[in-house]
Amino acid sequence: MNGGLLVAGTTSDAGKSVVTAGICRWLVRQGVKVAPFKAQNMSLNSFVTREGAEIGRAQAMQAQACRIEPTALMNPVLLKPGGEQSSQVVLLGRPVGEMSARGYHGGRQQKLLGTVLECLAELRGTYDAVICEGAGSPAEINLRRTDIVNMGIARGARLPVLVVGDIDRGGVFASFFGTVALLSPEDQELVAGFLVNKFRGDVSLLEPGVEMLRGLTGRRTYGVLPFRHGLGIDEEDGLRVSLRGTVRESTVAPPHGEDVLRVAVCAIPLMSNFTDVDALAAEPGVVVRFVDRPEELADADLAVVPGTRGTVRALQWLRERGLADALVRRAADGRPVLGICGGFQVLGEEIEDDVESRAGTVPGLGVLPVRVRFAREKTLTRPAGEALGERVEGYEIHHGVAEVLGGEAFLDGCRVGHTWGTHWHGSLESDGFRRAFLREVAAAAGRRFVPAPDTSFAALREEQLDRLGDLIEQHADTDALWRLIESGAPQGLPFIPPGAPA
Repeated sequence: MNGGLLVAGTTSDAGKSVVTAGICRWLVRQGVKVAPFKAQNMSLNSFVTREGAEIGRAQAMQAQACRIEPTALMNPVLLKPGGEQSSQVVLLGRPVGEMSARGYHGGRQQKLLGTVLECLAELRGTYDAVICEGAGSPAEINLRRTDIVNMGIARGARLPVLVVGDIDRGGVFASFFGTVALLSPEDQELVAGFLVNKFRGDVSLLEPGVEMLRGLTGRRTYGVLPFRHGLGIDEEDGLRVSLRGTVRESTVAPPHGEDVLRVAVCAIPLMSNFTDVDALAAEPGVVVRFVDRPEELADADLAVVPGTRGTVRALQWLRERGLADALVRRAADGRPVLGICGGFQVLGEEIEDDVESRAGTVPGLGVLPVRVRFAREKTLTRPAGEALGERVEGYEIHHGVAEVLGGEAFLDGCRVGHTWGTHWHGSLESDGFRRAFLREVAAAAGRRFVPAPDTSFAALREEQLDRLGDLIEQHADTDALWRLIESGAPQGLPFIPPGAPA
């Protein structure tokens, strides 16, 4: 078998990432050697592979669904927004510079098509099947000429295309029809059919629409996936906590001790790797929320300043909102504060930034004895060590180099009283360390909270991935899906006018 498939969507957030992961997990359970692929990803949630390459967290999660190690081949182009109109371009896991949207779509993107096709070909030469994820919608007619992630990659690699639509938003049949009708005849030849996502209710009520859609387009619907909470793991962007549906929106997992523990995460601009708090939300009795006002910190047992793609901008935002003063007061009062990556830098004494913001030397909040200097070369590592008497693993993605001038050692950063700072993302996924950290937070906050002794973040993640595989296995036409992956789009699919404008 040397199969492939492109999972496209009628919109952003239609469910492409989770459907791709679900198909990957279903295939690997059938004994298929499978890998994920996304030619171009725009996200502030990223991950560092074992070889030190930066890729989107969604592709790292999909690799886990395939039970393989993620590599740079799986996400050759990563765009990390630094503002409304510019992004850092990460090519094959390494940053190659900042570029405006106009400059990228005006020429640079199209030049990368050969690179992404080479990466895909290498994966296809290694694995039985490669399940590719598109971006946004394939019917973005203003961007089709330079597209390398939707129909551009489908045409280049002759991949069949499955279009996913979120019926929970409404208008899914119009979205399916319109998506096909806005593609050129050559692109339409590869669009094999549709997958309805997030359906609530009686599927029999949907069947007449599915049949009419087939009559209108000549294309089948490969399945209707029911709405399920807690499936949005490792989102590309947005204020979502990956495990929120499993842990915080459900009524399960009461506190193991007598009290809950309240965690407030400062929703700073250009927030990156907010998935760091997923492991906290996975703990029974831990309530995680995002905040943007100082009064929302008042009842929090732990305040978290997460990572950001704009440290100086985040610092300014904290000051404008009054959150900076609230954090300084918390630290002075011995109330727990945790800064991660950019959040760690914000808590320091001074930031010298001639790289990211080019703001020069800026005073930090001064609650940790740390000075930060931004280097042009990005640190991308997978460190391991010990803290609070427990083994810890993490990953680092930052330009800021911290000079620690005092305090107690804490991972690569430091702690002063009950304020901790580190560049390590993902450290809270280490179960023993997370429990030890929460015990210290609870003691400092005066809460009778006790971490559950058996919560395994890795096991919860595996359960979620299995749930995605179950959705595909139970609610998709897997025989038809198998034929599509193995043999490509059916021949003779009709053209739906008007097609893409010239």
